[in-house]
Amino acid sequence: MRIGDHVHGTVTGIQPYGAFVNLGHDVQGLIHISECHYGFVKDIHDYLSVGDEIDVVVLDIDEFTGKISLSLRCLEEPQVPLAPVAPQNQGHHKHYWTNRNVHEGFKPIQKRRHAWEQEALREFVAK
Repeated sequence: MRIGDHVHGTVTGIQPYGAFVNLGHDVQGLIHISECHYGFVKDIHDYLSVGDEIDVVVLDIDEFTGKISLSLRCLEEPQVPLAPVAPQNQGHHKHYWTNRNVHEGFKPIQKRRHAWEQEALREFVAK
């Protein structure tokens, strides 16, 4: 099983935060309440019941705990079509700098730390 796979399972339990789904071969996943349906879901019981056979999409597999996150929402069309976002500042690129006076690229912090400390001390003494 991989992220993005469409799988079939059976709802085995429901909690206020989501529904547990048996995917077979002693594998279980969770559909978080936010992944049940587009929009606000007040009560997960409005969409799922224990024993329901459903198709879901694998959103994530935690490599350390083995927990599997599932989604029903990925299989449905949004009820309100998403409006296209108009590109802003066509022909212009925004540049974000942390310090406009340094044009050395990224260096490890440890190499720059002493210089930063000295600069901070000079600015503090100057005030």
